[in-house]
Amino acid sequence: MSVAVKICGLSEPDTLRAAVTGGARYVGFVFYPPSPRAVAPAMAGELARLVPTGVRSVGLFVDPDDAFLEHVIGQVPLDVIQLHGSENPRRIVEIKARYRMPVMKAVKIGGPDDLAAAADLAEVADRLLFDAKPPSKTGALPGGNGVAFDWTLLAGRRWSKPWMLSGGLTPENVAEAVRVTGATEVDVSSGVEDRPGHKDAALIRAFLSSLGGL
Repeated sequence: MSVAVKICGLSEPDTLRAAVTGGARYVGFVFYPPSPRAVAPAMAGELARLVPTGVRSVGLFVDPDDAFLEHVIGQVPLDVIQLHGSENPRRIVEIKARYRMPVMKAVKIGGPDDLAAAADLAEVADRLLFDAKPPSKTGALPGGNGVAFDWTLLAGRRWSKPWMLSGGLTPENVAEAVRVTGATEVDVSSGVEDRPGHKDAALIRAFLSSLGGL
């Protein structure tokens, strides 16, 4: 499978196993308490220790302060920090310097104007993640809303850092999303759930299988 897949929001051993045995190259743990996918650091630490060599563990944070990062990183052997809030380039630099770990920064897309932020963020982040801008309704999460953006906005675009496509991806549409955008890495969370926050092993396998020929 030439398209690298990240299964995000894992919280149970069986779905973690489905991800890694199916070929996922990244597994994600959510450390954002309001999310139904949030996992306690102690549990994430146990899961991360089951991740085989060659698969990278990613911790998702939303505008974390240093105390919270210390609390999580002290318990979970992460390979990548994912920032999914309003973190600016200066904060990204601070976190990279403090934790000596690659940082992936989410860029939230609602229209063409939102792509302007990507260039500045690419100067300091190690990779970008293009996600749909959250719905305007009250209580919408920063990510994992099952919403896609206009994929043609990324068609033919080039960035100075590696990037990942996210937002509303499912086993049924991910191959088309890759075709339109040219993405070589994709991220899925709600698209492999049978209810909010609960991953489904069969859907994880279906998602990974749908990219088997790419």
